Amino acid sequence: MKDAADTDAVRARAEAYCAALHHARADVLEAMCDEGFAMRAPAAAGQEPLRWDRATFTARVAAREPFPGDPSFEILSVEVAGDIAMVRLWVDVPPRRYEDFLGFLRTGADWRLATKLFRTAQGPALEG
Repeated sequence: MKDAADTDAVRARAEAYCAALHHARADVLEAMCDEGFAMRAPAAAGQEPLRWDRATFTARVAAREPFPGDPSFEILSVEVAGDIAMVRLWVDVPPRRYEDFLGFLRTGADWRLATKLFRTAQGPALEG
C-alpha cells in the first residue's frame, strides 16, 4: 500500500530532522533539505519576519553544540498527497520548544524537506 509506505517514509524523515536538530547534525539537515529550501517564522514585535535559506539554517545548527540526552519531540500529524507531504510537530531545542510545519517533496524515491514554517511554542522568542 503506497500511501502507508509514503506516510511511514515521511514520518521517518521528520524523526531524522528532529534528531539532527538535537544532535547539531547540520550535515544531515543539509542532505535532507531541497536546494530551494525556505524557512519562515512570524515577526517578533517590531521586527521583520524571519527568513532563512538552507545555508543559513544549516550554519546556525552547525554553530552550536549538541544537546545532551535523547531528542525530545512529537510528530503531531503527517499528511501525504501524491508527491507532497506536510508534517506538524513540536521539537525541543533548549531553551525553546518549537512548533514546526514541514513541507516535503518527493524527488524520485526520496522525500526532500522543501519548507519549514515555525513558531516558538515555549521559551524565549528566536531572533534573527
